[in-house]
Amino acid sequence: MATIKKQALIIGAGTGGYPCAIRLGQLGVDAMLVEKSEPGGVCLNWGCIPSKALISATKLYHKAQHADHMGLSFAAPKADMPKMQGWKAGIVKKLTGGVKTLVKGSGTQYVKATAELLGPNRAKLIYADGKPEDIVEFEHLVVATGSVPIEIPGFAIDQDRVRDSTGALDLDFVPEHIVCIGGGIIGLELGQTFQRLGTKLTVLEGADRVLGVCDKDVAQVVARQIKKDGGTVVTKAMAKGTVERDGKLFVQAESKGKLEEYPADVVLVAVGRRPVTKGFGLDKLGVELDARGFIKVDARQQTNVAKVYAVGDVCGQPMLAHKASHEGEVVAEVIAGKKTINDARTIPNVVFTEPEIASAGMGEREAKDAGHDIEIGKFPFAVSGRAMAIDETNGFVKVVIDKKDNRVLGIHVVGPEASDLISEGALAIEMGAFAEDIALTVHPHPTLGEAVMEAAKHALGEAIHVGNRRR
Repeated sequence: MATIKKQALIIGAGTGGYPCAIRLGQLGVDAMLVEKSEPGGVCLNWGCIPSKALISATKLYHKAQHADHMGLSFAAPKADMPKMQGWKAGIVKKLTGGVKTLVKGSGTQYVKATAELLGPNRAKLIYADGKPEDIVEFEHLVVATGSVPIEIPGFAIDQDRVRDSTGALDLDFVPEHIVCIGGGIIGLELGQTFQRLGTKLTVLEGADRVLGVCDKDVAQVVARQIKKDGGTVVTKAMAKGTVERDGKLFVQAESKGKLEEYPADVVLVAVGRRPVTKGFGLDKLGVELDARGFIKVDARQQTNVAKVYAVGDVCGQPMLAHKASHEGEVVAEVIAGKKTINDARTIPNVVFTEPEIASAGMGEREAKDAGHDIEIGKFPFAVSGRAMAIDETNGFVKVVIDKKDNRVLGIHVVGPEASDLISEGALAIEMGAFAEDIALTVHPHPTLGEAVMEAAKHALGEAIHVGNRRR
């Protein structure tokens, strides 16, 4: 057993841990990054990247079937799921290997092991291959242990007929029926992925609408698309369990006082994720958790224990990779002695449904609840020349501004390439832009980005390509 001395120890090489490790190396801090599984964490291995690969592939499959009106016809496409899974795995392998290379290139030591905290400044490294354990002594600790899917009673995850998001991403066949328990981001992204391949999708959501984190009118566009594509959305539905008859599985759910049954070859349980704060000795340090089990942190990402920090999913919502990465870089600079705090004005959110959703800043209801007298500007993709040219006209851009001074409070997009359009919105919120800043910025034509400009102009009563209310 060797004793290794480091200035900083990072536990978890996900999208919070590895950027922190790289930035620490850049700043000359002698650090070690410990990961028990694969570099890149959930995002690169079992979340963001593999899901977007499958989404991209299935969108292409779907488009090939719906291009006849454009004068294009193809033989019936075939979905080779094992081959698609192999292609997806290749992307993951390339990115995760790149993470390890970047960490080592920065000067930070990368170690594959399980870290167990022994006290405030000591940890034990346990190796899967039976190699003798090591002790790490450190001055600073960064907890970046991420989150895992929540399980619910009556639906034990077996990654066969009942799967969480990880298991769904590994499906090597196209199920006839999928029942998705939970109408949130993960459930709808994955549910629509297989719906595009011909799966009959049923969404069971306990609340009164799907995508509760999104503005209501934005979420409605996706709900309508699911139904248009032959799916079923059941709200105020409480999933109770499964029954099997004649070799077929059915999900039982209570809705409107009645117990209904829905056929399912695969049940996808997607009701959220919980932070990983147990099993590695964190309790020995006296770190405070909130009522939902997340680690409490301040603006420097520091816990109540000096020189112990937390980043990413483990320290609260929103559980987004880019939020984790930003926090990781903040912590690295704090550890290096810089006067840095996490003062981001917005964490943009992106949902890769059909159509895509993206938002930055306040929603309409949120702005009103905060006491703002607001003005709304909207521009539909149905009148966008670029959207017509790519045959994707479903959705709109919505800009929320403060009527008092026209400051931009929020930007919301539902429609084609929303994920790529929202960075302009995030910049507008971060810089404290006014609607005039967007409206007076000349946007190139013909592009989808023009819709953001037109929506800002609409909020001011100045839009050219859509009717305006006089202000």
